[in-house]
Amino acid sequence: MNALELYHKVLSVREQGGCAAVATVIRTKGSTPRETGAKMLVYQDGRIFGTIGGGCGEGEVIEKALTVMKEGIPRQHQVDLTAGLFYEDGGICGGIMDVFIEPVK
Repeated sequence: MNALELYHKVLSVREQGGCAAVATVIRTKGSTPRETGAKMLVYQDGRIFGTIGGGCGEGEVIEKALTVMKEGIPRQHQVDLTAGLFYEDGGICGGIMDVFIEPVK
């Protein structure tokens, strides 16, 4: 996915009067699945375009994005991948990602 594709989809959501949220990795510490600047578009039905790393951390961000859409207020969310290095989904990154989530209306 490139930024142009993502912005095209954001414009499409706006033109159609829909609702979505953009999640952007704004800071990382340690080993994380994606780097600063990675973006993901979350649609109102939970579908996504792009990725900020997958697994449980991405699932957390999708949940927060749904709340951001409902409230219409941007927020920052910290995904902590250091608590227990082995998760059921096999995640072993062990870092921290700060993600900024903003509504698209």
